[in-house]
Amino acid sequence: MNGADTAWIIVATALVLFMTLPGLALFYGGLVRARNVLSVFMHCYAIACLMSVLWLAFGYSIAFGGGTSGYWGGLDKMFLSGVDADSLAGTLPEVLFFAFQMTFAIITPALIVGAYVERVGFGFVLTFSALWMLLCYAPVVHWIWGGGMLADGGIFGETGVRDFAGGIVVHETAGLAAIIIAVVLGPRKNRTTPPHNPGYVVIGAAMLWVGWFGFNGGSQLAADGGAAMALTVTHISAATASLTWALWEKIKYGKASVVGLVTGTIAGLASITPASGFVGPVEALIIGAVAGVLCQEAVNLVRNVLKIDDTLDVFAVHGVGGIFGTIMIAVFGAGTWAAQLGGLAIVGVFTAVVTIVLVKVVAAVTTLRVDAESETNGLDISAHGERAYDLSS
Repeated sequence: MNGADTAWIIVATALVLFMTLPGLALFYGGLVRARNVLSVFMHCYAIACLMSVLWLAFGYSIAFGGGTSGYWGGLDKMFLSGVDADSLAGTLPEVLFFAFQMTFAIITPALIVGAYVERVGFGFVLTFSALWMLLCYAPVVHWIWGGGMLADGGIFGETGVRDFAGGIVVHETAGLAAIIIAVVLGPRKNRTTPPHNPGYVVIGAAMLWVGWFGFNGGSQLAADGGAAMALTVTHISAATASLTWALWEKIKYGKASVVGLVTGTIAGLASITPASGFVGPVEALIIGAVAGVLCQEAVNLVRNVLKIDDTLDVFAVHGVGGIFGTIMIAVFGAGTWAAQLGGLAIVGVFTAVVTIVLVKVVAAVTTLRVDAESETNGLDISAHGERAYDLSS
């Protein structure tokens, strides 16, 4: 065990949890109507709790168990069987590696929340998130990070899929699941209501930016120069994408919005995530500069051309950003085109199939979409019996 590595990953674990609670909760909560803010908080918080228990029970074993099939890790590490304080994963206590990866299993289904806010049944949220994490996310983790079929020595040969911190594993899977659910749900009855609290959005985005240092820098799993470079390029990409998003808004609409600026931050962070361990500052500058425009145009495509109500633009920002960053690894020569494109295709098809099946199955046993009255009144009062604001004043 290396003490410096262990200390850094303890900090990184806290930072990644901080991304979901409170970062993502505030970012998403500020973007919805005032009558739905508590429901968004509830979704993020409850998902964090449920995924933690399920990651302990089955998820970690499926992702990082000792299975040799290449498809899943098996169930030999259910409930951390055989893992104690002295067990090691590289230079880290394995229980710390478990906890670090648990925070990724929390935020990935939580990202999907942005697609269905303001109109979804709470029972569906929990049931779908639980099954999706175990049957979609955890197997993909094994394929790429757990030594499975897409890793080095797998189906793409000696050089497998390069995904440093989750461009495919986190952002592509969550983005595709989000847009599929959005299509099945259909649009909200009122899509034109502006964010009720842009201040929450800015604070949440800032928390996500800070937390992302643990997300990407921690994925080095060591306290060394690689972690420092991953942290640095993460910051550069986020800053650059924020500026290009705002500039593109100014060119197109005559004004740059604060919500647009911080959405550009998230686009830059998502885009650098898969490449953060393989590129330097200049490449990060390029990735961020393109991401600010690319993801903004993806938002326009999904909203205004395809007319899909992916409420908080999960696919356009996270999905497109993660896919773009994964491709840029090959562009900059840090991975092979066959592995990068092939990995995106395989995981994309798998995610789509699993998501569609789960939506249909879960919708058959729980409420997918709330009734019109509940949607009009807001999910805070209709689903949870409480409100954050006095809507009569």
